[in-house]
Amino acid sequence: MRLLVYNIRYGAGTGGGFHFPIPFMGYLRNTSANLWRITEFIKGYEPDIVGLIEVDSGSFRSGRSNQAERIADALDHFHVYQGKYGSHSFVGRLPLFNKQVNAFLTSNEIRTPRFHYFREGIKRLVIELELNDLTVFLVHLSLKFRHRHHQLRDLYTLVKGARRPVIVAGDFNPLWGDTEMELFLAATGLRNANARGIPSFPSWMPHRQLDFVLHSPAIRVNRFEVPHITLSDHLPLVCDFDVERKP
Repeated sequence: MRLLVYNIRYGAGTGGGFHFPIPFMGYLRNTSANLWRITEFIKGYEPDIVGLIEVDSGSFRSGRSNQAERIADALDHFHVYQGKYGSHSFVGRLPLFNKQVNAFLTSNEIRTPRFHYFREGIKRLVIELELNDLTVFLVHLSLKFRHRHHQLRDLYTLVKGARRPVIVAGDFNPLWGDTEMELFLAATGLRNANARGIPSFPSWMPHRQLDFVLHSPAIRVNRFEVPHITLSDHLPLVCDFDVERKP
């Protein structure tokens, strides 16, 4: 199977004009052209599962269209998405922010997705996707170290409660370095598919590994790639894997 994980920055793109004429102005511009480029890039890899971080589900910048739905249609995939902030979050009720979601796309029919929310932080969503042979979690952790610490504790509980081999993927934001992940990996027994520690951020001059694909020992990684494409501020991750079946 092939998993592609990508923080697409709401399709807002990158480049010198992103902060012109005011900082972060790029977040307010129409995203249609860049989303088409992102979609064509993803199609080229023919993934079985796509985990998308920072998706616009229908604000003015996406022309009121759902980016997850548009990419899924182009791939002929099923899709599921959910708001990042939680139903009780003040941020999640604000214009524009209330259209900011994360999403799973998959070639397999989605049966019963589960949406969990961390107890700490602003970005709290965890999407759980249960497939035939494995469970996949999609996350986007907080920028604050204290919140990330508590979120990893909650994530540990979810991983340990899974009945199948597990993949945990997404943007972990370990801004204090890779050592942030060491205790979580030791506690869960998960392994980093990015064995060489290839950085994924920022896309134009990557020097930090912020995005991860973590997996159970029963999942064998056959190939891992970080394509160098600057359609977002993050680089995508591509992981080919097999699930070892018990005799």
